[in-house]
Amino acid sequence: MRPPATGHRPQPSPEVRAQRSEDGDVVSSPKSRFPIPEIQDSPFTIHALRAWGEELGRRLQAPAVIALEGELGAGKTTLAQAICRGLGIREDVTSPTFALVNQYEVDGTTVYHLDLYRLNGPEDLTNLGWDDIVNSGEIVLIEWPERAGIRLPQDTIRLRLEYITGDDTHRRLVMA
Repeated sequence: MRPPATGHRPQPSPEVRAQRSEDGDVVSSPKSRFPIPEIQDSPFTIHALRAWGEELGRRLQAPAVIALEGELGAGKTTLAQAICRGLGIREDVTSPTFALVNQYEVDGTTVYHLDLYRLNGPEDLTNLGWDDIVNSGEIVLIEWPERAGIRLPQDTIRLRLEYITGDDTHRRLVMA
């Protein structure tokens, strides 16, 4: 469980509206306990994607496992960096392509950033400490989650970034 905020973590901005159900209740995903910012303005410029990711980070509460899906270069690491900024992480957030796992601390919460691109499949996860990480009760951001196969937790929030044909400056963001 996350300790009370110490004031270092940014608060959600009021100008980014949460998704709402037909009766007006704030919703996100049946899998999460926090409102996920609207995605209705997708496709996003990279700047808007970063702003959306930072807002998600401000709203994010542990435990949470977020899968960032998309082709090579679609913006998964950019989105992970923005989420971390929104959480209050001020150090450089880099792609863990070769390290496979990067770990950050903020206000008593651990954030794990995994990049599974170099794995062959779920059988390779054990050597990463996968079970300990996804069951840690912390925040876990996973790039290339399809490599985890059936070992991806069922309550994972799945976000997919898509290229837009003929448009190099925008990405579509979809809650999968």
